[in-house]
Amino acid sequence: MKKNLKNKALVILSLGFLSAIGPFSIDMYLPGFNEIAKDLNTTISHIGLSLSSFFIGISVGQLIYGPLLDRYGRKIPLYIGLIIYIVASLACVLVQNADQLIALRFFQALGSCAGMVAGRALVRDLFPVDEIAKTFSYLMLVIALSPILAPTFGGFLTTSFEWQAIFVVLAIIGFLTLLTSIKWIPAANPPDKEKSLKPGPIINEYLKVAKVPQFYIYSAVSSIAFSGLYAYISGSADLFLNIFHLSQKEYGLIFAIISIGMTIGGQVNTFLLRNYNSETISFTALIIQFVISLTMLIVVEAGWINLYVVVAFICLYLSMLGLVFPNTSALTLEPFTRNAGTASALMGAVQLGCGALITGIVNLVPNNHGLTMFTIMLLCSVLSLLIYQYGRTRKLIRKGLSA
Repeated sequence: MKKNLKNKALVILSLGFLSAIGPFSIDMYLPGFNEIAKDLNTTISHIGLSLSSFFIGISVGQLIYGPLLDRYGRKIPLYIGLIIYIVASLACVLVQNADQLIALRFFQALGSCAGMVAGRALVRDLFPVDEIAKTFSYLMLVIALSPILAPTFGGFLTTSFEWQAIFVVLAIIGFLTLLTSIKWIPAANPPDKEKSLKPGPIINEYLKVAKVPQFYIYSAVSSIAFSGLYAYISGSADLFLNIFHLSQKEYGLIFAIISIGMTIGGQVNTFLLRNYNSETISFTALIIQFVISLTMLIVVEAGWINLYVVVAFICLYLSMLGLVFPNTSALTLEPFTRNAGTASALMGAVQLGCGALITGIVNLVPNNHGLTMFTIMLLCSVLSLLIYQYGRTRKLIRKGLSA
């Protein structure tokens, strides 16, 4: 390993918490959409825009934190971001209308993305290249627990207390994440005092990273493939609460069951890496995901839709993301050492920018018994597979130089 880590398990667990705080903030309040909409006198679609604003905040925020993490080191920007997250989460408790919630979710995202960017950069700092994909798979286990635990816990909070309790719990989670980061994560790369924070040099650094073929091919593949997850997340409340008429607790349980697929996929990846490289695993998983999503759309279009079929197909779809995401993320960051923070930020911004676009489309276009959601999931799998194949054909991948 690059650093002499005293307790590797605690370091990975802490990095997992940093990476999961964003997904946890997304998933926990989904079962409360109906209650929030009723309390704020609006519609579920309007409340759904708070999900889009969260994705926009994460996407924009990562571009801000990247240069800060390289200039001042990983710790100080991380701590500031987590404090912003805690304050914004508590402020969400006091909102009086949906627009206030939409705005505060943006600031909550600005805080949470510090952990996501710093977590990825710290993996690149603390672990050698041949362990990065494996480490991301371990982080995937922690991240994948968020859609299993968060909606279930959120459904319990919504039915047992007022929906505002969700944001109180998120603030507590943010505080605990801050404590574990201080206690368990060691110092990584030192601050780079030569790193300029002026707009011109920052833009040039991002352009330098973006021009590396291995970066732009793999980041596009991972971003578009993962957008299928965001299509599911943003359309799941309407699908399960209004189309299948599940209760909030049942929705949380179904959400958890489906998310097990991504958890299993991430852990299978650690075993596959013993015998196969990241490129082979990613490409194979993308092909399987395309077949699954195409079959899923055909079934829905034919009117054979029922709860068990939908759950099975979505679970299989997400299991492929558990294979694609860790490998493409590792391959995206592989060429970078000194600029790992900037590369991590740009990768995250592209990923969450795609997520914001997809959630906006799903919330604004009528779902038509899930048809819109499933169509977008198919398009995401097709585009990601085509881009990967384009990179392979043009021999653009694994050709980038260290930046």
